[in-house]
Amino acid sequence: MLRQRLSAALLAIAMLVGLQVATTGPAAAAPRILYYDASQAQEFKAVVAQGAQIWNSRVANVQLQPVPAGRTPNIRVYADNGWPRTYSTSLGNGRWYMGREAVNDGYYQPRIAAHEFGHILGLPDRRTGLCSDLMSGSSAPVSCTNPNPNSTEASTVNNLFRSAAAVPAREFTWVG
Repeated sequence: MLRQRLSAALLAIAMLVGLQVATTGPAAAAPRILYYDASQAQEFKAVVAQGAQIWNSRVANVQLQPVPAGRTPNIRVYADNGWPRTYSTSLGNGRWYMGREAVNDGYYQPRIAAHEFGHILGLPDRRTGLCSDLMSGSSAPVSCTNPNPNSTEASTVNNLFRSAAAVPAREFTWVG
């Protein structure tokens, strides 16, 4: 109690003599940068970049950037003839495949890319069937062209990268 009164008195005196008293809150942390390598994504390199940009425009605590020369990527992206799938080794690390089977079935390529990045960012599949849920994956209709995470998905990613919580390694595969 005495300490509070003394602090208040000192603050009042400082203000009377014209001293500026600065207070600062916690500094905002810089976003965590995850580097991706799309050199093996073949014809899907541009759509991989589009998927990364979608996430970059929706979250603040993590950013996806192409890997600079001489640096090891956190994420490697490949193309093959199977279904899109992700193998995460930890939060923000792993590899994913842009599977031509889903593309050939008519699924929207930017949605596939953003969805697979979502797994690397810690989100599981949620088979809601809703086009508004990016992580509903192939349970949404083939006609769905929404590549954007909804507010809950974006908030979850921001929270995961705020605390740097560990996410166990998992395998995610689109089911057609």
